[in-house]
This record gives sequence, structure tokens and C-alpha cells, in this order.
Amino acid sequence: MKLPLFLSVKAIISIVCGLALLLIPVIFMGLAGVPLDPGGAVMAQLVGALLIGIAVMCWTGKNADPSVGREAFVLGLFVADTLGFLVILLAQFAGLMNALGWVFVLLWLVLAAGLGYFRFRAK
Repeated sequence: MKLPLFLSVKAIISIVCGLALLLIPVIFMGLAGVPLDPGGAVMAQLVGALLIGIAVMCWTGKNADPSVGREAFVLGLFVADTLGFLVILLAQFAGLMNALGWVFVLLWLVLAAGLGYFRFRAK
């Protein structure tokens, strides 16, 4: 897989999750067994807004010239997804999500690993 295709897939995942968190945070997180109070719903909506921004960055930056900072862009996404993976993994181990939570853990692991590959290995 090449970086532009990977970033396209990440953009699609980010827009779907972002819209769900922005528009129906209680229902979306409820699927994973995570109840949200009103404050938690606002935080989920904030995360949704950020994911939509990331989707736009991935979609518009997928064909960027490497000389215009694409490596820094991919590194930033790698750091964000790695930290996101760690947070969601710890939440899953703490029993904060049902079995569907493992799908989120796996998804963030794949995204972080792919970005790490494209940033540090693929040349």
C-alpha cells in the first residue's frame, strides 16, 4: 500500500467516526458500552470535530509533495494515533468498554503502525 491510499483510508475512517461523535456522541459511544453524561458528550463532540479536521488534512495532503513537509505531517499523525491507541487500550483494559472496544483498539493500532511505517520505514 502506498501512502496516498493509506491517507485516503485514514480520511474515510476519520470522517465517519468524526461525524458520528459530532452528531450522535451518546449513541456512538453507547455502542461500545460507554455511557456519556452531558460533559462527556461535549468532549466526544470536540474529538469528533478534531477527527473531521484530521480527515480534511489527510484527504487534501495525500498527494502533497514530500518537499513541503509531508514527513512532518505524517509524523504528527503518527504521534496522535499512537497516543490515541494507548489511551483506548488502557480504557479497554480498565473495563470501560464492551467487546466492541477491541475494534477501536485494533483500528487505532493499525493506523498508528501504518503511519509509523510510512514515516520511518518506507523510502
